[in-house]
Amino acid sequence: MNRSTILRALVITTLAISVVVLGFSKAPAARSDFQLQALSPQFWKLIDRGAKMTVVATGFKFTEGPVWDPAGFLYMSDEAGDKIYRLYPDGKKELIAAIGDPDGNTFDRRHRLIDCSSVLRALLEVTPDGKYKILADNDHGKKLNTPNDVVLGPDGALYFTNPNMDFRPGMKQEIPFQGVYRLNERGEVRLLTKDLNQPNGLAFSPDGKRFYVDDSEQRNIRVYDVAADGSLTNGRIFGQEPSGKDDGGGVPDGMKVDKQGNLFVVGPRGIWVWNAKGNHLGTIVVPEQPANLAWGDKDYRTLYITATTSVYRLETKVQGFVPYLHH
Repeated sequence: MNRSTILRALVITTLAISVVVLGFSKAPAARSDFQLQALSPQFWKLIDRGAKMTVVATGFKFTEGPVWDPAGFLYMSDEAGDKIYRLYPDGKKELIAAIGDPDGNTFDRRHRLIDCSSVLRALLEVTPDGKYKILADNDHGKKLNTPNDVVLGPDGALYFTNPNMDFRPGMKQEIPFQGVYRLNERGEVRLLTKDLNQPNGLAFSPDGKRFYVDDSEQRNIRVYDVAADGSLTNGRIFGQEPSGKDDGGGVPDGMKVDKQGNLFVVGPRGIWVWNAKGNHLGTIVVPEQPANLAWGDKDYRTLYITATTSVYRLETKVQGFVPYLHH
């Protein structure tokens, strides 16, 4: 995610809305009201026309990295607050760990919580009692940039993006590009591609043959073919998520896939829904600009969306593809 861009846009949007409200007693509703915007009839096969979005919890500084635990709660990062929480569907939250700039999270095949920390410039294992262990923090001796998002691959390895968008004052970039990496179970880090300007969210297709990663700077989604050893080939553009003048600065960010192979990708105004052929089916407009999302609840048909200061919930008609359930 590009937190600074989104936060600047949020301030500007808030000021603009305030001016409108003060100037006109009958101002139109803010553009950020929840909406379901279908571009294809296929959209309604995935989400019910009458679906309602609810707030699970709010009051965070900047939410990211949701991942559902089968025990019945969500792990999530408050990135700007340097915290990881356990969040329950009824809104109850428990502080798990204080970690510098935690971002994307996933479970590995052993059900360990894996987190990307921008301040530690590392991929971490976080235990339920809040302790952490560094799994990877360098590429051939050079410090990682600011690891952003992570997903479990079909081979049991962890795949993560390493942009430089979250450097804090005093941090020096040692790797001269922004890449996508693979961390195997022996702790070996391997660069997969460096052909993106600013890699961010990432996901595998349910059959493990395609790998998706978005580029927040180029505002597009790339897709690659996946070899048996995890190598990526035949990179090409899957879709574009351009920003309009009223979109508030949202960019392609976190993404998840359903069992049918449809992609749910953060973009301007909310969650853009794509089919596996690269057709934009519609957009879930979220009240706040989102950064990431996860499938949850017992049947994994509910989207939990981390959006700026809040976490939202939306039931769908499809079942999510959750990599750590298939190992």
